[in-house]
Amino acid sequence: MKFFFCALGLVLSLAISGTSFAGSDDAKWVAKCISDNKDAKVSIEVITKYCTCMNNKMDDNETLSITQWEKKHPAEMAACDKESGWDK
Repeated sequence: MKFFFCALGLVLSLAISGTSFAGSDDAKWVAKCISDNKDAKVSIEVITKYCTCMNNKMDDNETLSITQWEKKHPAEMAACDKESGWDK
């Protein structure tokens, strides 16, 4: 639970700065992705980079969550793994 609140705080601070996210909808999706990956054995920074990368690759009108979308887009997932430093 502590991880989730730290992650949520990080996402909200990035969203407020306006430099990493296009809008509140993006912040919501990235926060959900971070929550979905809360048990991963990587740092919150890596998870945040990965989720942000995946969100940026998705169409703005996408209705699937990042976690659902990544299963249908392995090339994008691999690219974001590499960009974020997530060694799966």
